[in-house]
Amino acid sequence: MQPDLLHWGRQVLKQQAFSELLGTELDVFEAGQAQLSLVLAPKLLQQNGFVHGGVLAYLADNALTYAGGSVLGPVVLTSEFKINYLRPARDCDKLVAVATVVGNGKSQAVCRCDVFMETRGERKLCAAAQGTIRKAD
Repeated sequence: MQPDLLHWGRQVLKQQAFSELLGTELDVFEAGQAQLSLVLAPKLLQQNGFVHGGVLAYLADNALTYAGGSVLGPVVLTSEFKINYLRPARDCDKLVAVATVVGNGKSQAVCRCDVFMETRGERKLCAAAQGTIRKAD
């Protein structure tokens, strides 16, 4: 891994066209953890004014993969993941996904992620995810 993991991780995020399209930011990237955020915009909402579930799943999946990659190396993929939507995400400034490594071996890591709605620094949990991240090579 790179000595300045956060800087390197941000460069990787810039190479993800979908992440750039949504405006995703990498706020924390350290061994065993990652935090991504996304400013809420009308284009992310479904017909009832809630954040689309696919946006929450994307954010959780990407945070899980960053966390797993922090202990496995830079070329990783999601092997599987599960998400529980706990409450509709709406009326917030941004979404924040906080992922941590639960356990890892040489080729895979089990990670968990909490996705929060954040308004003026106050967070409310809206989704929880868990996934297995594996080396791609």
